[in-house]
Amino acid sequence: MASKHILVVDDEMGIRELLSEILFDEGYHVHLAENAAQARAFRNEREPDMVLLDIWMPDTDGVTLLKEWVEQDLLTMPVVMMSGHGTIETAVEATRIGAVDFLEKPIALQKLLSTIAKALREGAPRPPIQQAEAQSQKITLDIDGQAQHFSLQLDLPLREAREYFDAIYFDYHLRKEAGNVARVAENVGLERTHLYRKLKQLGIKFPKKGGADESQ
Repeated sequence: MASKHILVVDDEMGIRELLSEILFDEGYHVHLAENAAQARAFRNEREPDMVLLDIWMPDTDGVTLLKEWVEQDLLTMPVVMMSGHGTIETAVEATRIGAVDFLEKPIALQKLLSTIAKALREGAPRPPIQQAEAQSQKITLDIDGQAQHFSLQLDLPLREAREYFDAIYFDYHLRKEAGNVARVAENVGLERTHLYRKLKQLGIKFPKKGGADESQ
């Protein structure tokens, strides 16, 4: 454990000092960066064993920095995102890009240590191309004789995976029935009002009888 180097990137001095003390006491080598520029400079010179990366920073936010490392093939270490203003959407976006986990401030000590241990144990994410191939499965849906290919993401949180599938599923049936919601409702076994509500929730546009967009 003593050989593990952790880079802490956070614009709040108090957070940096607190995490530094905790991790030092746990036997880690700790390196500190107060913004994305310092984190970039550190990563360009050496590769830490893992990074604790704050999302909300004044110059460049953590998600943007994470994207840069992915694009530059520098995401060779596990990155755990941190935020005091975290949302599920932000966490999902960060893990899609390549973060291995997400911590919401204030961070409980046991949660911090267990997350770090897990990240170090499992290591860096696979390269994006390999990851995409491993996580997706093509689906050959036939709509009016035309093969429609969709990439179904399998490595997603269950709720998001369901919504992703639902969007593909209902889009397929709407295309198949040329936008006729009544027939779609009958085909999928949903009451029409519930179907309208579901389509609106998924952000799927469908035509009114008069030709206007009924999802607005």
